[in-house]
Amino acid sequence: MSIAQNIAEFQEILKNTNCRLIAVSKTQPNEAILEAYEAGQKVFGENKVQELVSKQETLPADIEWHLIGHLQTNKVKYIAPFVHTIQSVDSLKLLQEIEKQAAKHERGINCLLQIYIAEEESKFGLSPEEAKALLQSEEFKAMQHVNITGVMGIATNTSSETQLRKEFRYLRKCFEELKTIFFPDKAAFKEISMGMSSDYQLAIAEGSTMIRVGSSIFGARNYAK
Repeated sequence: MSIAQNIAEFQEILKNTNCRLIAVSKTQPNEAILEAYEAGQKVFGENKVQELVSKQETLPADIEWHLIGHLQTNKVKYIAPFVHTIQSVDSLKLLQEIEKQAAKHERGINCLLQIYIAEEESKFGLSPEEAKALLQSEEFKAMQHVNITGVMGIATNTSSETQLRKEFRYLRKCFEELKTIFFPDKAAFKEISMGMSSDYQLAIAEGSTMIRVGSSIFGARNYAK
């Protein structure tokens, strides 16, 4: 199917859910992103800062850009002027830099706390205890330009439905605990970003509010570029 047809299919899947589609456009050419955009997709996720900046400069201004890959503090300044949401906040140090750069541009930046849920050492993320410590810190309490809107997790790369459900449920439990303790009256703290092309159906069933889907929309990526 075409990119536009794939977008239409996801629109149908999600229409009666509380879940949004983040179209993961890493390594995809602008033409492919425009096809998805013209089919009604306005939210895109990128992994690398340099690629995100390049695309933002040339693609429609009303695209909502999410940074979903691991982010180094020295690169925050490049996306701070425009990024809508940084989904991969995994340290207080990174959040402090986001606050600093957002303040320079007099704007707020939405952030998700990346929670470590996978049984893979290569993944990034905070433990629930580390997330609580961050939110309890005086440094966080003083921030005025970051808006914590939820949590994100990357599940183990496995075909085991049991394992995936366990990890998704763990992330939802973390979200609910943080919501109860730190954000009971904050309606904006509502996002659980989990699920990708291979496991989004399970993620939706377990309460995901954002699925990050690339290959099921755009086809296989060309990593040789």
